[in-house]
Amino acid sequence: MNKPGKQQVFSISTDEQFNETALQVFNYQAKHTPVYRQFIAGLKIDPSSITSYGQIPFLPIEFFKSHSILSTGEPVEVTFTSSGTTGMITSSHLVIDKTWYEESFRKAFALFYGDIRDYTVLALLPSYLEREGSSLIYMVDDLIKQSNNPDSGFFLYNHDELFHQLKKQQDAGKPTLLIGVTFGLLDFIENYRVNFPELVVMETGGMKGRRKEMIREELHEVLGKGFGVKHIHSEYGMTELLSQAYSKGDGIFNCPPWMKIIIRDTNDPLSTLQTGKTGGISVIDLANINSCAFIATQDLGKIHADGSFEVLGRFDQSDIRGCNLLIA
Repeated sequence: MNKPGKQQVFSISTDEQFNETALQVFNYQAKHTPVYRQFIAGLKIDPSSITSYGQIPFLPIEFFKSHSILSTGEPVEVTFTSSGTTGMITSSHLVIDKTWYEESFRKAFALFYGDIRDYTVLALLPSYLEREGSSLIYMVDDLIKQSNNPDSGFFLYNHDELFHQLKKQQDAGKPTLLIGVTFGLLDFIENYRVNFPELVVMETGGMKGRRKEMIREELHEVLGKGFGVKHIHSEYGMTELLSQAYSKGDGIFNCPPWMKIIIRDTNDPLSTLQTGKTGGISVIDLANINSCAFIATQDLGKIHADGSFEVLGRFDQSDIRGCNLLIA
């Protein structure tokens, strides 16, 4: 079974196309990704018995902490690592072809927000900038470059400079995206108040141990008042994925066509739950062509009838992670 190429994956537009491509990727990875092949064998599942994407087994995300998850022996181009506190075992995502990641996030951003060249991209991601191997920094850095805008850029703790840049953008009436880690955005509005209704504020989640966790509604209300916006946008992504889902408000996320969320029973990980039921979030990310596209996360959530989903928290005793994991 040959693996599909970028053209096939990123041109998916129907559920039938998604199912066909997902099965193709599954059969390829069930044969060529050793860790996933052994996992499937341990479950005593015959890959030939899988006839729809809803039957595909999901590899627990913890395997990225202890194993190299690869479907090819080609050289690794970049290694993305998860954030964590001192002494915590972190995940590593070995990427042998970073153009899959670049095409995934570029196409997803265009799908949800339009042409990146129309935006000034301002990034307040101090904790990510201070370490190596962040897939989020890789993505945002690329979006900043793709915006081809001299005013786009990163801000570490230089909040005064960010404040003046936001005022400049507002005065000029320029579309602006401010993407920030949660604690960084809260730190900023404690000292600066902005009333910029047109601003797109996108929080990436994560207090990083810097602040007390807040429920999503409270957090978004505080951020909304601080920046003078009606809705707070969010990004749902993680080290182990090469695709992201986006929320334009109220914590309701949507996936690009090559990514899908399935909710599994927390007591029976091989069983899926119906629409509206809370369970474990499993992700099909077909951009993960060279590792494993089928991942059981440690997040809890529920899916809606239109395919959108919510993140409602984490399993008990899970590591505190940097992705969007606010308890709602």
